[in-house]
Amino acid sequence: MAGLRRLAVRGLVVLLLDWGALLALGAVLPGFDVHGPAGALVTAVIAAALNALVWPTLSRLALPLSVLTLGGAALVLNGGLVAIAAAISPGASIDGWFSGVVVAVGMTIVTTATSALLAIDDDETWQRNVLRRQARRAGAIASDVPGVVFLEIDGLAYEVLRRALRDGNAPVMARWLREGGYRLERWETDWSSQTGACQAGLLHGDNDDMPAFRWWEKDRGRAIVTNHPRDAQELERRHSDGRGLLHEDGASRANILSGDAAHSMLTMSTVLVRGRGALGRDYAAYFARPYAVAHTAVLAIADYVRERRAAARQVRDDVQPRIPRPRMYALVRAWATVIQRDLQVSAVVGDMLAGRPVVYSTFLAYDEVAHHSGIERHDTLAVLRQVDRQLARVKSAVPDAPRPYELVVLSDHGQSQGATFEDRYGVTLEDLVREACGAEHLEAHSGGEDEALAYLGAGLTEVADDPTMTGRAVASATRGRRAGGAVTLESGARGEIEQGDDELPEIVVMASGCLGLVTFPREPGRVTLERLDERYPDLIPALLEHPGVGFVLVRSAERGAVVLGARGTNHLDEERVEGEDPLAPFGPNAAAHVRRTDGFAHCPDLLVNAAFSPDTEEVAAFEELVGSHGGMGGSQSFPFVLFPTALPYPDQEVVGAEHLHRVLRRWLVELGHEAYRDDAPVTAADGAGSPPASR
Repeated sequence: MAGLRRLAVRGLVVLLLDWGALLALGAVLPGFDVHGPAGALVTAVIAAALNALVWPTLSRLALPLSVLTLGGAALVLNGGLVAIAAAISPGASIDGWFSGVVVAVGMTIVTTATSALLAIDDDETWQRNVLRRQARRAGAIASDVPGVVFLEIDGLAYEVLRRALRDGNAPVMARWLREGGYRLERWETDWSSQTGACQAGLLHGDNDDMPAFRWWEKDRGRAIVTNHPRDAQELERRHSDGRGLLHEDGASRANILSGDAAHSMLTMSTVLVRGRGALGRDYAAYFARPYAVAHTAVLAIADYVRERRAAARQVRDDVQPRIPRPRMYALVRAWATVIQRDLQVSAVVGDMLAGRPVVYSTFLAYDEVAHHSGIERHDTLAVLRQVDRQLARVKSAVPDAPRPYELVVLSDHGQSQGATFEDRYGVTLEDLVREACGAEHLEAHSGGEDEALAYLGAGLTEVADDPTMTGRAVASATRGRRAGGAVTLESGARGEIEQGDDELPEIVVMASGCLGLVTFPREPGRVTLERLDERYPDLIPALLEHPGVGFVLVRSAERGAVVLGARGTNHLDEERVEGEDPLAPFGPNAAAHVRRTDGFAHCPDLLVNAAFSPDTEEVAAFEELVGSHGGMGGSQSFPFVLFPTALPYPDQEVVGAEHLHRVLRRWLVELGHEAYRDDAPVTAADGAGSPPASR
């Protein structure tokens, strides 16, 4: 009864908002007129009745066209309903369909802005009236076995969340903890603290041979870039055994890898797979919602304006460190913070109402803004509050689902802050390597904004060759195509080009946050320290003498894996340290992380970790990012997991994404999902994802 009363009150408030919007629009829009307050009220009632009675059927019939036009057709049709309402209302007049569309958009703007001010939202109504009906038609799976929804907040460090809980910047999660139903724990990533490697570990239980976000593979003569769909597809092929975290009829929403999910949307590894990840039925709930597209568009425009104001404020107040934030980035941010968010929440709620047993979805917004604004700046925390609010939206769907659900919130890695390497020292890592190696020619393609555009484009586009590149990104990637979007250095006086190697760059320098990768594609196998001293005698000394370099991993033909620092050396294979241990500032597990990476088949010839200041907890990213991740140093290596207290958690520290994957699988088994037992037989329902890779 209380729910119905709340629903009625909310409906009345929304009707009054529509009434006020019609009055305002009638006063300013030519071609549309309402005859006083009474006329506006009558028109609002008629429009609401048409939306309730006609729109559900109309939206289903027009769904394919709405999907193809990214919701434009839905907006036009809804404008037609508004025009009909005005035409049959004795209290209003309108001069055509186009005016109806304008009025529909105008009503959305007014009601969205007012609803935000009054904290009114119709999500519950939408879930009941649209998604629940859709789930019933699709055959919702009822069960007493609780489902699990994993909600990842990309890039949110444990310590940052702790402060956000204290300061009111994550009120939903804070309430869950205070009520005693949830527990918060920290875990530690591997050396490569970035989404690709972390999600491979979390979703597939295997992130072997993933040294960074992007790396060069000598055996293939090209680079791997994790968030490019073809590369993500290849990575899933390598790491999937068909029994990932989502293999039991699960759903992957807005992730890099799919976890072998049967249902996938906005997931990089499946966007090019026919029948999986394409625009279509998974977007149905979003496009079936009246005003959904206009609502999202209005919020996206508002976020664009908010970003431009925040960027200008940083310049005005001379906030340091900071990086340039161009208009194109504001569009990318609007995608991450509004458009993708609305699509994925719609899909996740739909999955719950369909009774899917396991769902995993990644909220990109915090990570994207923290990269450019800083990890705890005002506008970054504002975005965190928005993401936190989505958790309540998802949880509100639990009572309507055909099975009980547990919600688990986690992050894949954190971020560390600091002025960029170039801002701090006036040179880039590429400049440093070029000068030390005597290179004369430079081709460059940076990540950052272009790769964010790649993420956006891949989510909504399918192109035969490479769906990740549009506009400026195409030109940039074409210039560096042989290096796969890396920085390529063509040698000057030093080094002869061997026959048949002239199509390969001599040196490739890549960056993954504060982790730099240097590879010599024309040199077979892993280049040894002795060979580097012979061919590029100035390179290692130049790196070690630079104050922005923390340590360098290289393999010696005589002594095996060696970590070099400015004042000491750690001989990993010999478990011996000379002088000061260069890994000491990076924590007690640093040696194990570095030793594991050294054993990767595609470990670069040199891995360079930027310096870390324990006093300020700052790093110097090799990319142009204020907040960064990808290497070691500070909070980037320490994400969190927030989970119901009834679920067991290890007494020992959880180190590595593969370790946490085993914990998550144990939770599924504890809740009754027998398919996740280690000895569970493979069935026809298993292996929905990529075929197993030989390991």
